[in-house]
Amino acid sequence: MASIFAFRTRSPDRDRATDKVRFDQLARSLDQLSSEIAAERTGIRKRYEAVSANAAFLVEAMDNSEVSKRRATEMDQLTETLKTCLRRIEALGRQTEFVAELRHVLDTFVDEGRETVEESSASEALEEVRRRL
Repeated sequence: MASIFAFRTRSPDRDRATDKVRFDQLARSLDQLSSEIAAERTGIRKRYEAVSANAAFLVEAMDNSEVSKRRATEMDQLTETLKTCLRRIEALGRQTEFVAELRHVLDTFVDEGRETVEESSASEALEEVRRRL
């Protein structure tokens, strides 16, 4: 039968090191997400600009009555593509804000944890000095 007095805890330094690794990993993951969202947003914006340019040329051709029925259908498709791009850009903007908020919460949590450890370490050191006096 195991004794309850045999229970040992890990050192606070080891716990801090484990926490640092864990939160660094989370920070890297959030940074990676931010980069992926930014890259997708850049790609969508480039596509939006290209489709906008095509639509502008098509509108000009329509104004000159040089457009066949097929081109009118193409214009409708370009319009839908532009709407889809705008919706996706908006969604990516919300995702960017959300991930930034998560990163801020993480940074605040880690900073508060560090301050708590520093405060408790300072308190422990002060208590040790008082005991020795």
